[in-house]
Amino acid sequence: MFKIKNFENNDDVRILEERGPFKVVEYKRDLSVNHSSAQEAYYASQMNVRRRQLVCDVDQSNITVQAGAMQWMAGDMKATTGVKGVGDFIGKSIRGKMTNESAIKPEYTGSGLLVLEPTYKHILLIDVDDWNGSIVIEDGLFLACDSDLKHKAVMRSNISSAALGGEGLFNLGLHGGGVVALESYVPREELIEIELTNDVLKIDGNLAIAWSGSLEFKVERSGKSLIGSAASGEGLVNVYRGTGRILMAPVLR
Repeated sequence: MFKIKNFENNDDVRILEERGPFKVVEYKRDLSVNHSSAQEAYYASQMNVRRRQLVCDVDQSNITVQAGAMQWMAGDMKATTGVKGVGDFIGKSIRGKMTNESAIKPEYTGSGLLVLEPTYKHILLIDVDDWNGSIVIEDGLFLACDSDLKHKAVMRSNISSAALGGEGLFNLGLHGGGVVALESYVPREELIEIELTNDVLKIDGNLAIAWSGSLEFKVERSGKSLIGSAASGEGLVNVYRGTGRILMAPVLR
């Protein structure tokens, strides 16, 4: 048994969001400063540049996290590789290469509280059940998830997308029931959500941070021809077709 004091009940800490086994805490002010950095810390706080941490309740679910993300944990729990045999290891290694994510993500099992490293990015909690059990996320955003969610590399619909768009050919897809935590450079309040019903969305740039696994994703010319694309001044665009949702940032990182 353990007791934790002066953490969530600290008057400088507030809980931003709770979903499933996850809780996002935010430090209202950075008090660990000296006279030379106090002014910078004050104005950073006024612009919502604050430290945030993801708190995971392992009593509710096994938790899979990005490699190296753990800061501290209390309780009877252990970290495993989550690898179930040689074939699973090979598959995860290949998927890691494809999606630019860590090949092996530690899985925490048992009981207790797991707290991840602080970040100045915004932490988003997304219930995959709300996305019809399938979501695809942009590279580098994964922080943690319910271990019941299945990971797989999702290939773009046209192989030329990687060469045309200057991005990878694969993204990380999550399937099943559970919550995933993402590190976003844009707060939830500024994210634009678009729902498509047998329609199409074209985005100039890498603005989508997550989209439904049911959508077809390609990179195409903005015009029907090279001349048309040149005339529009846009060139290549990311295209999402079908029925589903897209979560989009208003600005590039």
